[in-house]
Amino acid sequence: MARVAARLSVNGEQSPHPVDEVLPLPKLALYGFQHVLAFYAGAVIVPILVGSALKLSPEQLVYLINADLFTCGIASIIQAWGMGRIGARLPIVQGVTFTAVSPMIAIGLGAGGGTAALLVIYGAVITAGIATFAFAWMPARVFRVVMSLFPPVVTGTVITILGIVLLPVALKDVVGGAPLVGDGGEPRQLAYAVATMLFVLLLMRLGRPFVSSIAVLLGLVGGTLVAFALGDAKFAAVGQSDWIGVTTPFHFGAPKFEWFPILLMLIVMLITMVETTGDTYAIGEIVGKDVDSETVARALRADGAATAIGGLLNSFPYVAFAENVGLVRVTKVKSRFVVVAAGVIMIILGLLPKAAAAVAAIPPGVLGGAATVMFGMVALAGIQTLGKVDLKEEKNALIVGVALAFALFPATVPAFFEKHMSVDLASLLNSGVTLGATAAIVLNLLFNGLGKGDPHTDPHPAPDAAPEVVLPAQADAPVALAAAHKSDGTDKSDGTGRASAVDAADAPGAADGAATPAG
Repeated sequence: MARVAARLSVNGEQSPHPVDEVLPLPKLALYGFQHVLAFYAGAVIVPILVGSALKLSPEQLVYLINADLFTCGIASIIQAWGMGRIGARLPIVQGVTFTAVSPMIAIGLGAGGGTAALLVIYGAVITAGIATFAFAWMPARVFRVVMSLFPPVVTGTVITILGIVLLPVALKDVVGGAPLVGDGGEPRQLAYAVATMLFVLLLMRLGRPFVSSIAVLLGLVGGTLVAFALGDAKFAAVGQSDWIGVTTPFHFGAPKFEWFPILLMLIVMLITMVETTGDTYAIGEIVGKDVDSETVARALRADGAATAIGGLLNSFPYVAFAENVGLVRVTKVKSRFVVVAAGVIMIILGLLPKAAAAVAAIPPGVLGGAATVMFGMVALAGIQTLGKVDLKEEKNALIVGVALAFALFPATVPAFFEKHMSVDLASLLNSGVTLGATAAIVLNLLFNGLGKGDPHTDPHPAPDAAPEVVLPAQADAPVALAAAHKSDGTDKSDGTGRASAVDAADAPGAADGAATPAG
């Protein structure tokens, strides 16, 4: 696996960036399956929660899960492979956003529950997806102004909040799942979680590079095998499931379009735009590839297209999945074609209920142990982004601190929203990500105002630094400069987390990260 952002081949030609490297088929399949396992619980929990709240039958719930997996595969391929100017072409897995759960349940219950409620939800999802897709095609100047709403202090805070909000989900699985939390949990599941976590960490610490890159996968498989040997992993559902299950458009009927559900879903998509923006910049940092406003626009177009397709194929709104951002950081596997492989596997699982049932048999404790490691890395990715922010400035520190406090409010006093707000308003605000992201955006506008351009990519040289001078000869001697950079071991960063103009000559592939690949 490539370990550097860009390299020169023997004849002086630039080799592919690790993000664009096509790995051998066995590795693609193995790494892709690891992504599927990492994302599986988060992917299926949304249709389970929504379907259960709307009182769907077990058969209808299984159909929702298969439709979700099938559409997740399509969405991930669009995002990672790219179609023209759609898709970030980064190792980003697409999954159903947690932000939409409460609003969709509120919409569904307001429509009377059952499959009739799904029709109203799908109408809102399709409309919001089309609106997001259209928004991301705004003229470049207008889009750059919008992107100035999301400087590193905002995106870093939102990613950190995502990790913090996701960690309790993993920790509930650690003790056996949410239903057991009120009873103190199950010690046996906790033992599986601790053993799985220690096994993953041990593999990452002592294993060879290839073994450490699939440590999460090995932990999930090993933990499940141990649980099966002890009678705690049940595969009876596999035998009861059908072999083939095809997802068809409008399976439950034609969608219905009502103005308030559409408005609610548009607000949800605004929040998911912040999530995807933050995740796109975070994955760019992790894989060492430049991300600019055009890359973010392509990612948002993929979000919008996937969400509209989700409504057509009986699924829900899609977003860049933070869980898999953490996995990329843990495994250091940077190829986007691994996510393409994961997308193919998801599509297959969406067509094979038996295969999906087998993956669903992973005990919650095993899943929680592995997820705790990954979600912690998600929060770390946000902290890394905040490392580019001057937190000695009191205003930036206040933005981060107050936004984190807002994000923790729903988890701390959830009854407040149920008691003092209408169902519709509570469904929107009873979300740590929604409150935290909104607080970060508003506070940034209050303290820093509306910046110019894209704050993640526009140069901001340190005030005391001398202006950089790029000699013409540098363009003709990249190999010599690369050797000099390697030998002196100095950091040629300009202080903003980006390589300087001189350093760009050291790494010929560093400057092309923002360019749109052909296709």
